Amino acid sequence: MTIAECRLCGTALTETFVDLGMSPLCESYLPEDRLDSAETFYPLHVRICSGCLLVQLPAYVPGEDIFSDYAYFSSYSDSWVAHAKRYADTMTETLGLGPDSLVTEVASNDGYLLQHFVARGVPVLGVEPAANVAEVARARGIRTEVHFLGAETGAELAARYGRADLVAGNNVYAHVPDLIGFTAGLAALVKPTGLVTLEFPHLLRLIERRQYDTIYHEHYQYLSLLTAQRALATAGLAVADVEELSSHGGSLRVHARPTTPSVAGPPAVEIEPGRPRTAESLGRVPSGPGWEPSSNVKSVLEAEAEAGLHTLDGHRGFAEAVFTIKRNLLDFLLTARAEGKRVVGYGAPGKGNTLLNHCGIRSDLLAYTVDRSPHKQGRFLPGTHIPIHAPERLAVDRPDYVLVLPWNLRTEISTQLAYVREWGGRLVYPIPELEVV
Repeated sequence: MTIAECRLCGTALTETFVDLGMSPLCESYLPEDRLDSAETFYPLHVRICSGCLLVQLPAYVPGEDIFSDYAYFSSYSDSWVAHAKRYADTMTETLGLGPDSLVTEVASNDGYLLQHFVARGVPVLGVEPAANVAEVARARGIRTEVHFLGAETGAELAARYGRADLVAGNNVYAHVPDLIGFTAGLAALVKPTGLVTLEFPHLLRLIERRQYDTIYHEHYQYLSLLTAQRALATAGLAVADVEELSSHGGSLRVHARPTTPSVAGPPAVEIEPGRPRTAESLGRVPSGPGWEPSSNVKSVLEAEAEAGLHTLDGHRGFAEAVFTIKRNLLDFLLTARAEGKRVVGYGAPGKGNTLLNHCGIRSDLLAYTVDRSPHKQGRFLPGTHIPIHAPERLAVDRPDYVLVLPWNLRTEISTQLAYVREWGGRLVYPIPELEVV
C-alpha cells in the first residue's frame, strides 16, 4: 500500500487521527432514478502529520470531482447571511473601503457575502469553482469568475482585475487539496498593503465538542492556528490577528498580511528540491517592524498548546469520543422505533451525511429529512437514501421527534421549529452529546 504524504511538509502520514470507515461524497444527493445504481464510497481515514501536525484527509477524491457542480448554496442560511453582512460592514469601515477599492472572495458561492459590499458601492470579484453556483451569483449582479484558485490562477486574475485591498475566504481553506498552491493564489490576489482573512472551523473546538461529523471528503484538512500559520507562511503571509467565532461550532477568522514587497513570486519559504518541508521551515515568517501579531494570536496559540495540539500525543483519543456519540444516537433511535415513535430529520447538510453513514442510519430509523434548499428537495441523501422533502412536510406529518442535523445553526433552527411543540414534538441534537429538548 502506498503511504500518503503530508500536503504541507511532505512527511509520510503514518499516524491516525480518526478512522470513520467508508462514506460517499457528502453533497452527492441522488435523484430517484439513481437509487438502484451503484454508489462510490471512499475512506474517511483522517491522518495527522508527525512532522508539522497538520490533521488531514488524503485527497481520495480530486477537488474538481466535488466542487465543479455543487449543491450547497450559502444564502439558504439566514444566520450565515447575517454573519456575512456584519463582516462586510466591519471591514468596509475598518479598511475604509470605497469605489476605488477591490474586495475579492475565493469560493464566493452564490454571492451571499459580496452582495453586501456591492450594496455599499465597493467593487467586488468572486472566484467560485462551481459553475452552477456562480451562475446564481452572476444573476444577482455579482461579478464572478469560475476557477479553482492556484498560484497561476491568482496571478492571472490579479493581472486582469487588479490586486485586492481585501481577499476573503470563508470555509474554503479546509477545502483545498493543493494547500500550498491555493495559498500562493491568495498571496497573488492581495495588494502588498492589503489583508487576507480566512474563516475555518477550529480543530481545537472540533475535538473539545466532538464535532466529528464535520469530517467529510470536502474537508481535506482540519486546522489549528499553528498549522494555519505554517501554511500561510509558505506564500509569505503572516498572521497579524485572529478572531474566535461561534459559527460552525467554533471557528477562527485569521487576518494575514504580506510580509514581502511582492508576494506574487516564489514562496517565502524556500525548500531544497527533493527535501521535505519541516515544521521548523514552515514556522511563521518574521513579521518585521509594524507587523507584530496581536495578543489574540498569542492567546489562541497558548490555548492550543494547553490542550495538547502542539504535540502529536495531544491529538489522540478522539476515536473513543466518536464511538460514544454513535452509541447514544443509535440507542435513542432504536428505542424510539421500539416505542412506535416517528423520527424525522431537519436539514440535509454535508455533516449530516457523515453522521448518518457512520452510524448506519437508514429510513427505517429516520423516515425522511427536510431542507429549505429547493436544490435538495425531491432528492435522496447519499449512501442512506433517506428522502429529502420541503420543511412544510413537518406540519403535515407531526412527527414525535425531529433530529437536527445542522446543529451548528441551533439558535436559528430552534426558532424556525418552535411550532413543533404545538403537537408535543421535540427536537433532538446529536452533538456534542445527545440532547432532547
